[in-house]
Amino acid sequence: MNNISDKAVISPDAVIGKDVSIGPFSIIESGVDIGNNAEIHSNVLIHSGTNIDSGVRVFHSAILGAEPQDLKYKGEKTKLEIGENTVIREFATISRGTVAHGKTVIGKKCYIMSYVHIPHDSVIGNNVIIANMVNMGGHVVIGDWAVIGGMVGIHQFTRIGAHSFIAFGVRVTQDVPPYILAGGTQLAYKGLNIIGLKRRGFTDEQIRDIKNAYNLIYGSEYNISDALKAVKDSVNMTEEVKNIIAFIEQSERGIIRK
Repeated sequence: MNNISDKAVISPDAVIGKDVSIGPFSIIESGVDIGNNAEIHSNVLIHSGTNIDSGVRVFHSAILGAEPQDLKYKGEKTKLEIGENTVIREFATISRGTVAHGKTVIGKKCYIMSYVHIPHDSVIGNNVIIANMVNMGGHVVIGDWAVIGGMVGIHQFTRIGAHSFIAFGVRVTQDVPPYILAGGTQLAYKGLNIIGLKRRGFTDEQIRDIKNAYNLIYGSEYNISDALKAVKDSVNMTEEVKNIIAFIEQSERGIIRK
């Protein structure tokens, strides 16, 4: 049974699932689709083109699916998609896409804290944690299980690899490869995200192979292309090592250094 405040403003063209709660003074525009068991707190604004999956919780004064903050946006119909069981905390703002990608995507079971801004055409994987006051440019891609510390600024078109951990208060201007810790005044490689990997069930053998790959990439005098060749020649080609190689080979902004 739905629990919808009589002080909420909901378009008759919005689609509201079962067992949804919507708090007072929230506004749900036409073209919004809210899945079952979602929880929308007070003063939330959800714009047209937003699809919210089941079990999502949106806290006080968040704004979802707003028009992109991008001069190339010309009013085209675009989307924001939010995966099931994601939590969006107070005053977070998430824009929908532009014609470049068509949508902004937030994965399943993410935790997006207060005052985070996720802009147009960004793609956030599953189980990602983004701490308070993280702000990013458009077209950012963040892999599954990544953790972004508070007050981090992320440059547009930057990619952050799966299972990586970004320290508090840094600037991310180049790609951050998967499975690592990154921090420092000038953002740099600080080792593997050992605690995170063990918590997620990575074996000692998997971690060893990841470490062997990064020892060549970051712990040698090789340039990047030579380091990747050395990894291919001497490290077990596990799925994780293949992910590292593919991520670096596909980097357009270059990766952070040690």
